[in-house]
Amino acid sequence: MRCVAAALLIASGTLIADQKLGKPLTLDMATPLAEIEARPEKYLGSNVQVRGRASEVCLAMGCWMTIVDPVGDRTIRVKVNDGEIVFPKSAVGKLTIVEGKLTRLELTREQAIAQARHEAEEQGRKFDPKSIKKGVRIYMIEGAGAVIRD
Repeated sequence: MRCVAAALLIASGTLIADQKLGKPLTLDMATPLAEIEARPEKYLGSNVQVRGRASEVCLAMGCWMTIVDPVGDRTIRVKVNDGEIVFPKSAVGKLTIVEGKLTRLELTREQAIAQARHEAEEQGRKFDPKSIKKGVRIYMIEGAGAVIRD
């Protein structure tokens, strides 16, 4: 009986450790990042759920997070309006489930360089503008809600 009680306490502690941010999640299943990458136009403007490990978080305001797919090393950026949701720095490395609308951003080469330079400075990484040869199309999620698990 004590083992069952201890197991229930541990299980309930795990549930309490979930950090819920923004709106509650509403979708039953996550869409694999490989599927979004293969057919982004199918999901553009739609609410999607993705799951993976948080690999980066905006260090200045917590306004974006990068999610890495558990299979295949695909990534997607989740962006929120400043202050709506603040992704904690402690999320890096943790399983994260995010919902929001898939959007597309078209950047000229100059805009892509400016964005990459800003992110590199913010994350303390080196950046070579010559590494960006042309404009880019970025698909990202306008985050509405997230759950971060320990």
